[in-house]
Amino acid sequence: MAFAIKAAILDAAAETFEFPAQKTMYGGKAIAAGDVVFIFASENHGGRGLFARGRVIGVEPLPRVPGPGRQTPRVSVRVRRESLATKPLGRAELKPFASSDTDAGLAELQFKFYRQATDKIVGLSEAATAALDRFF
Repeated sequence: MAFAIKAAILDAAAETFEFPAQKTMYGGKAIAAGDVVFIFASENHGGRGLFARGRVIGVEPLPRVPGPGRQTPRVSVRVRRESLATKPLGRAELKPFASSDTDAGLAELQFKFYRQATDKIVGLSEAATAALDRFF
């Protein structure tokens, strides 16, 4: 299974990325070492969307905090960059897919990342993975 992460990126030229205590949604908590991950530089932090594909080299699930009954699972992830995107894909490029059935993979990404615009790790379907592969 492939995953995508949207987070603040401090150094887009880095060979490895550390993503501490990331929220997981839509199957994101199943991420494991060896998985493919598409990295989006969060527009919430000045990024421009999809910029790299990599491979997970480490995952550490965080324990739940005592107190609140309902909590989103969080994980810390390390990723080694393998390639850079050749075309832009961010909020502006995905917005037309919010109410469209023309590309199920891109519509899935628009829903998972921008319906609730928080930074997160999400699991991807085969259609979304194939759609993202077209950007490399």
